[in-house]
Amino acid sequence: MPIEWSEATLTVAGTNIRVFQAGEGYPTVILHHDIGTLDGLPFYNLLAADTRVIIPTHPGWGMASERAEWMRSVRDIAAMYRMLLAQQAIPKANLVGLGFGGWIAAEMATMAPADTGKIVLVGSMGVQPGEGYIMDMAVHGYLDYARAFFHDPAKFTEVYGEPTGDMLEAFDLCREMCFRVAWKPYMFSHTLPHLMQSLPNETLVVWGEHDKVVPISSCDRIVAALPNAQKKIVAGSGHAVDMEKPEELAGLVRNFLNA
Repeated sequence: MPIEWSEATLTVAGTNIRVFQAGEGYPTVILHHDIGTLDGLPFYNLLAADTRVIIPTHPGWGMASERAEWMRSVRDIAAMYRMLLAQQAIPKANLVGLGFGGWIAAEMATMAPADTGKIVLVGSMGVQPGEGYIMDMAVHGYLDYARAFFHDPAKFTEVYGEPTGDMLEAFDLCREMCFRVAWKPYMFSHTLPHLMQSLPNETLVVWGEHDKVVPISSCDRIVAALPNAQKKIVAGSGHAVDMEKPEELAGLVRNFLNA
C-alpha cells in the first residue's frame, strides 16, 4: 500500500517550517542532510510503514521552509525543533539524524534527554574527527560535493536524475545556510562531545563503509562519548546510507527502535 504523506507549514520562532508526516504509532523525527532532501525517498517510506514519521525541512534549506535571518548556529535549529515538538504535543520522539541532521539530533537530545526517545545517528557531523577532516563543501562544486555522498556514482543518478538548474540552485541555498550556521569551526562543535557524555538514551551510530564526507574516526569519537551506544557499519555504502542502502538502513533502524 502506498504511503500517504501530509504536508503542513508550522510557525516556530517566527519562521515558517514545512513538515511532512506519514504513518502511525510512536513518533520518529527524521532530520535530513546538509544538501537538503527529496520528498518520498524509499528510506522515509520504509520507516513510515510501521511508525509515525515526521520530517521537517530545515529553515532556509531550499524554498520550502523560510530562512530565519537571525539564525547563526546548529543549536538554534535544534532549539526550533524542540519548540516545534512542544507545539505539536509530541513529548518524547525518537530522533534519526542523517549526516548534518545527526548533529541537530544530538544537540536536541542534549537539551532534553528525558524528552527524547531512542537516537539514531547516521554518518553524523557535529564531532571533530580524530583523524582526517570533514569534507569542505567550499572547495568542491555543488555536484561534486553531493556526488561524494555516494560510493556508487550510479546511485546518485538513480536518486537525483540528471543535473538541472533547479538542482544546482537548491544545492547552493543549502550550502549558503551551512556557511551561516556551521562555518567556524567547520561542521563540528567543540562542546558537543562533552555534553554527549551524560546522554543516557539508547543510541545507534551507523556509518557507511566508504564514507568520504565524514571520516570513520568521527564515528569512533561519537561512540566513545555516548554512555549507551552501539555501532553498525554498512558495507558498500558512502555517506548517504539512507539513499544508497535504504532497505538495509531501514532494517537496522526499525530493529533498533522496536527492540
